[in-house]
Amino acid sequence: MTEILNLLAGGFATAATPVNLMWAFIGCALGTAIGVLPGIGPAVTVAMLLPITAQVEPTASMIFFAGIYYGAMYGGSTTSILLNTPGETGTMVTALEGFKMAKHGRAGAALATSAIGSFVAGTIATVLVTLFAPVVADFAVRLGPPEYFCIMLLAFTTVSAVLGKSALRGMTALFVGLAMGLVGIDQISGAARYTVGVPEFFDGIEVVLIAVGLFAVGETLYNALYEGHSVAEMTAMGKVHMTRAEWRRSWPAWLRGTALGFPFGTIPAGGTEIPTFLSYATERKLSRHPEEFGSRGAIEGVAGPEAANNAAVTGTLVPLLTLGIPTSVTTAILLSALQNYGLNPGPQLFTTSSSLVWALIASLYIGNVMLLVLNLPMVGLWVKLLKIPRAHLYAGILIFASVGVYGMRQSAFDLFLMYGVGLLGVLMRRYDFPTAPVIVGLILGPLAEAQLRNALSIGEGSWTIFITRPASLVLLVIVLAVVLVPRMVRWRRAARAG
Repeated sequence: MTEILNLLAGGFATAATPVNLMWAFIGCALGTAIGVLPGIGPAVTVAMLLPITAQVEPTASMIFFAGIYYGAMYGGSTTSILLNTPGETGTMVTALEGFKMAKHGRAGAALATSAIGSFVAGTIATVLVTLFAPVVADFAVRLGPPEYFCIMLLAFTTVSAVLGKSALRGMTALFVGLAMGLVGIDQISGAARYTVGVPEFFDGIEVVLIAVGLFAVGETLYNALYEGHSVAEMTAMGKVHMTRAEWRRSWPAWLRGTALGFPFGTIPAGGTEIPTFLSYATERKLSRHPEEFGSRGAIEGVAGPEAANNAAVTGTLVPLLTLGIPTSVTTAILLSALQNYGLNPGPQLFTTSSSLVWALIASLYIGNVMLLVLNLPMVGLWVKLLKIPRAHLYAGILIFASVGVYGMRQSAFDLFLMYGVGLLGVLMRRYDFPTAPVIVGLILGPLAEAQLRNALSIGEGSWTIFITRPASLVLLVIVLAVVLVPRMVRWRRAARAG
């Protein structure tokens, strides 16, 4: 414990430098603004800004990206409450009760419990990251290639086959990403794979380019084509404060939401949707005012889901930093940002780049305070962002993405490829193909291939290496359970209904 506190103190010393504080503030402010604007999430923003990794020092850029990530979760509740338009998928549940509270003149209380609940949950979750991330990293050091391959297999399975609307669509998207990851020179044989004679493909497909094309360009084109003409009526905001009774009703919901959200953030593809819905259902069942749910709006229905959302977002840093496994789209893009610096997240990161890791964790504490200050007194300023014309906003994103991608290699080919991937992103959104598996497959595919080859080398070419080692066997059983159990449950329900 003493060692962790000493490392955290060193992290605060790094994160509290004027330059890093500036990047943290810019990230938090930009993230809040992005969360407020409907249709633009942290994944789009981080993807669009990835090219800055070529110019900015690693610690500063990761603090900046982290600020965008959890700042967007704070800001997303504003449009959910005032417009009934979630800025982020994690704030969909907030709209259920928050907008009803706003309609009945209680928007200020809803915004206050949302901001304070986000601060409480984010702080508690950051303490848990501080305590448990080093423990997980110490354990992960003992794992070998067979175990790492099985962990990545579990990530592939959960991201693509379980939480999406269609397992087939999810697996299709995953294989698109895996195929992209195979393009380039084979590191062992030196043979060119799937380059179709294009010199730009010899070094592989840039993750940054695909991320910007799929999210920044694809999401922007999709919103402009299919959602750009929607106009929402905004509810009057009022004074942002809570009464003593509302404080009493909110704080137990904050704690319960945190307890639900953090574990879901730490598992592959846990996401924020499940814990927020679970928190809402829990608060509705435990509330002493059930008549307010669905009618005039219950404050617990805002407090619990918002806390669960922010705790889950913070929890995603545990598997990212300790195992190199992204459990959300944004953390997958953060993983590619680290790789741009030649850093491979995993248990060794805590020893090889200790100052960066602990500065990032310390910045979470600082960022939570910044976001509380930004959200409570300045909520009126963020609401004014909603008056920006959609056409100007979308044009700005496309210009910024184009300049950033072209600036990486000054290649016109990269621009054509980026917009081609953007059109692919539009088609995927239009026909309900999830985009997260593409990025996860592209980033983790080459790593999984390397671990598979190393595992077979250890086993002298025998596949039994995966079932003779207890940890990898357990992981394989979990993978099978994740794939088969939900389907068996559905088949059984269908048989009963039949």
